[in-house]
Amino acid sequence: MEAVNPFEARGVEPITESEGLRPRARTQTLMVAATYRLSEEGRKASLVAGGDGRELQEITLPVATNRMHLVNVDAEGRARLKLRPCYSLTADQHVVRDDAVPRFDAPPTIDELLKQAARNHQLERAYHAERSEGRQKRHDRQSEVHQQVAEEFLANPTRRAREHPRPTPRHCYVVARNRVILFDAKRDQGTAQQVPAEAYRRYGADVQARTERNQETSRRERAIHEERKRLIAQWVASHATPDQRQRFAAGMLPIGEVLEGMADQEFAAAGDRPRYIRDGVERLQAHLRQFPHYADIVVAIGELRVTTAHAEEATEPQWALMQHLLALFPDATVLLQRHHLTWTGDDGAPSLTLWGVLVARRVGPFNIRREYLAPSPDDSISPHAIAEEEPMDVFDRK
Repeated sequence: MEAVNPFEARGVEPITESEGLRPRARTQTLMVAATYRLSEEGRKASLVAGGDGRELQEITLPVATNRMHLVNVDAEGRARLKLRPCYSLTADQHVVRDDAVPRFDAPPTIDELLKQAARNHQLERAYHAERSEGRQKRHDRQSEVHQQVAEEFLANPTRRAREHPRPTPRHCYVVARNRVILFDAKRDQGTAQQVPAEAYRRYGADVQARTERNQETSRRERAIHEERKRLIAQWVASHATPDQRQRFAAGMLPIGEVLEGMADQEFAAAGDRPRYIRDGVERLQAHLRQFPHYADIVVAIGELRVTTAHAEEATEPQWALMQHLLALFPDATVLLQRHHLTWTGDDGAPSLTLWGVLVARRVGPFNIRREYLAPSPDDSISPHAIAEEEPMDVFDRK
């Protein structure tokens, strides 16, 4: 940007030497650039005074070397008067900073620019002093909270530091006051120095306890597994068919087939009771075809929805069946179950509700179950019924 001639002074009294704004005749000076903006009124005044009327103005003026604190020199060696950033006082006497180029409503004189630079210099020190004081206050508040959190952590044995990142004797992270707080044994002071070591000790104790629990669980599961293998081998040796023994020796006998054989053995006393058969697609389709609107309906296996729930009420025949089975198997859990069958192809299609009594017994680590057909409350269900979902594990439910 080209330099423009400075405007003549407009009746401003000379600044005294004590103000440091006009150099003595023998004082060495440095030519310094000053950049400022003009408002619309200032641009008009500039044109009237013979200037270019541009908003952004730059002039060169002499500054005494003993007032170099009013000058900034950039990396390229260009000296500029301290007009930017501009500092000012608010109504409550706080210093605020404005990084924009200062704006004048009239072309300023050299003395006015020097005074503005001197004011910026003074307020800049106050601005940084305020910020430094504010930072110190915030630091003091944070240190106070830091100590309080440390005391709370050490006083409460149930408190734990975050596991990620893992606590170390040097540092740890603690969640408190809705934020994550870092404790560093080398940087912190007072009680806060003790937190990392204690957090690390608690973390190590938790890891050790968790390892012992996992080892105990693993031992218990291995014991259960071995017991299952033993019972299966015992059943195969005593009750399996030759074909089943051959498949067992080859490791290809399904566990479901073994459990079904065990159920036949365990529930042999109720062998004359009709069982609950899983042929839901055929049963629901036959039920729907009783209605003229669904006379030719075909229910696909993927269109059957079965909802099974334990019944909260029982009719007299249902209760009698439950008591009969409980008398046969006193150590078993006996539950009345309601199976609600619906066709997903039509939400308005009639549904079908079937009933069963689930009997469950523990044989070693196995839960052996069998469900028997229960009479419907309206006695409208045929002697064969269905269930398409696995009944709830009644032993796990306890």
